[in-house]
Amino acid sequence: MASGLLLLTLLLVFGKIDTQKQAPVAATEHAGHDDEPPFSITAYETSSKQKLSPTQSALVAAIENSVSRGAVKDQQVKAYQQLAQFWRDSVHNHELYVFYLSKASKLVNSEKNLTFAARQILEELRREEEAELRGWKAEQAIELYNAAINLAPDNDSLKVEMASCYVFGKGMAGDPQQTMAGIQQLLQVVKRDSMNMQAQLVLGIGGVVSTQYDKAITRLQTVLKNEPGNFEAMSWLADAYAAKGDKANAIKWYEVLKRLVNKPVFSKEVDERIKALK
Repeated sequence: MASGLLLLTLLLVFGKIDTQKQAPVAATEHAGHDDEPPFSITAYETSSKQKLSPTQSALVAAIENSVSRGAVKDQQVKAYQQLAQFWRDSVHNHELYVFYLSKASKLVNSEKNLTFAARQILEELRREEEAELRGWKAEQAIELYNAAINLAPDNDSLKVEMASCYVFGKGMAGDPQQTMAGIQQLLQVVKRDSMNMQAQLVLGIGGVVSTQYDKAITRLQTVLKNEPGNFEAMSWLADAYAAKGDKANAIKWYEVLKRLVNKPVFSKEVDERIKALK
């Protein structure tokens, strides 16, 4: 299972950088779409409900109407949790799952609940391909991380994860200001702790996304010096070299990555990228 998740992560990382050009695809592919309406969870939920069976619709209505009197907050938390479970398990709708999960977590307002919900959305965010959904999920996760950090102001892991939302969210969807917002937060963390490899990794990724390839390469090399088996750092380092135009080093790291992962699907993807460089 772990190797499958790793392969999925690496395949999702790949394709973000155009090896034929000198800039990330993510920075340009959504350009010119500023007139697109932002994602509306209300409209999305309405549309999703219309696709439910009569039995499913009745169940959702019953949950929504279950809050009556007494311990209203507790009832509301339970209802949100039940709705989150329904949309995830019965319909496999991850957007509404994380929406209701986050609503329940905000009401509970504990570091544990807020962090769990934020991390669920960050995981979704890293797999999201649609720019509008990237932006919406990033906003949801950032709000949760902010609330969690207010309860645990010294937790650097939460700060790094929140900064990741800026980079993997609207930053990767083509908004350089969002990428820089994440980078600035990460720099504050590494200023206090230069050995925070989680922060160094996301700084490296942010550098690639923002086309600061030399800075990205330095950060990613630092990660690999301390964590030689970090496949994500390798994949972004290879992409950084490719986007910079350093074909020799790009091919070198693609080959290393292919050898270490050793999965047919991934090897095919790497071979295609190497072929494009030659």
